[in-house]
Amino acid sequence: MDIDKYSTSDWKYLLSMLPKGLDLAKTALECGALILPRVIRDPETLLRLVFAYACCRLSLQQTSLWAAGQNLVQMSRVALMNRLRQSSVWLGLLLKATLAERVGGLVAEGLRLRLVDATTVPIPGSRGTDWRVHVGFDLGSLSIDSLEVTGAEGGETYGRFAVQGREVLIGDRGYAHRRGLWFLVQSGAYFLLRLNWQNMPLQDLQGQPFDLFQALRQAGEEEAIEFSVQTAPTRGIPAMPARLVVLRKSPQAAEEARRKLLKEAKKKGKKVNPRTLEAADYFFVLTSVPAEDLTAAQVLEVYRYRWQIEMTFKRLKEMLPLRQVPTKDPDLGKTYLYANLLAALLTEDLARNFLAFSP
Repeated sequence: MDIDKYSTSDWKYLLSMLPKGLDLAKTALECGALILPRVIRDPETLLRLVFAYACCRLSLQQTSLWAAGQNLVQMSRVALMNRLRQSSVWLGLLLKATLAERVGGLVAEGLRLRLVDATTVPIPGSRGTDWRVHVGFDLGSLSIDSLEVTGAEGGETYGRFAVQGREVLIGDRGYAHRRGLWFLVQSGAYFLLRLNWQNMPLQDLQGQPFDLFQALRQAGEEEAIEFSVQTAPTRGIPAMPARLVVLRKSPQAAEEARRKLLKEAKKKGKKVNPRTLEAADYFFVLTSVPAEDLTAAQVLEVYRYRWQIEMTFKRLKEMLPLRQVPTKDPDLGKTYLYANLLAALLTEDLARNFLAFSP
């Protein structure tokens, strides 16, 4: 975002894109964000300061000087930091309200397809995971419909997403945990995910262990095949019926997958399990969607849509300063992330409005 082009008319248009009926002043007061009315006189000014700091790549000192130059407010760097720290809850509320307007897109067959994934964002000087952004992406409207920011401890699970009946949540192997799948089943929703065969034991429908690799070897080179299975029960979670859909990869794709596995193992000084190398020859997905709703071929086609959410993450990190959070303060960090994610949603809406406008 170019701060020099951040005009008053542009700002008013941006404000008009926020959820209708949302009382900025009331919510800012309730969340403790607007407690200096003599300094920051209205929530619009506070929100403008937040976006200037979080989305325009300004430091706290630069934001303070910019605000003074725009005749918005006179605040020291420390005062501005404290105000931004107190705004994280409010920004989270604005983000949720904006997302709430998007929920409800439906696709063919009466199913709502939603991609789910997470991306990590570090803080300065860190080599690990400091923040994790969990995203839901609605394939019906091609837009983000769910966002949650957690610390490094916040793992990937279907349980993070509000779901309704006839929804299909499409996840990668990070979501292959029975507790998360059980959450969807209880909610009347369906799962569709890349199977992690090492931590997701399967049974046949009679409750006997399912020989995954014998099943994989039956896969042809062109058409997908499927098997009726169930997840093995564990710690209060019953067996869940599912369909295992398998397709043999092309020789080139299989070789590339094995090459990556061997390279990663060498980097970590470990040996690759021979079965892991064999599994690299196949593409297999586990789903609870009934066959009358999605055929085996359609299941694989739906999973290929995951590139949409991968592109969303890439777009967020390229368009917005999300490659790194420029602070170690947890409250200021949340304000920074929430502001950028809110900006991402408004940018999507802006692009949609532009494309829908007939010349």
